Amino acid sequence: MQTPEKPTTQEEKMGMPERQAYSLDSRKVAEATRRWLQKRGIKLEEIAELVLFLQSKYYPNLTMEECMHNVEKVLEKREVQNAVLTGIQLDVLAEEGKLLSPLQEMIKNDEGLYGVDEILALSIVNVYGSIGLTNFGYIDKLKPGVLEQLNDKSQGPVHTFLDDIVGAIAAAASSRIAHNKQSEREVEIQMPKEPGDD
Repeated sequence: MQTPEKPTTQEEKMGMPERQAYSLDSRKVAEATRRWLQKRGIKLEEIAELVLFLQSKYYPNLTMEECMHNVEKVLEKREVQNAVLTGIQLDVLAEEGKLLSPLQEMIKNDEGLYGVDEILALSIVNVYGSIGLTNFGYIDKLKPGVLEQLNDKSQGPVHTFLDDIVGAIAAAASSRIAHNKQSEREVEIQMPKEPGDD
């Protein structure tokens, strides 16, 4: 007579169905990021306009096409997608009154001493180095273009995280442009190689 096998997983021991192995579809994450930005009223062209605002003084021949390309490249980064999805979800939950107090009130009212929205935005900014930090600080203070609309509390929707996220994407795209332009310049003047670069 055979003895029955003992359950091996915690779920089996408790009589629960076994969990499926976690698997993330990167394409779906990227699509969801764009979909949620659009759902919250953000056009990528508006972010590209912020990039042009930040960089046109340094690169007078910079085009909107270049700015759009760099916004697109920033949005391909998983760290950026994670920040966008997290921030937007928190805004939506606050808008629907589904967060617990006092977090609900802090996010809904964009509490001045609540700085987690900026911290989340910094995870986007840091993807392209420290230059992004200065770009972000500058644009966050001025709030030009779409940032002014997002920061208008009289409109109704909660954009506590979204305004910082949009500014951070623009700052990161600006940093990407600055890094690429520097590389182009170095190629043009054929800078000498550092020892050991062979």
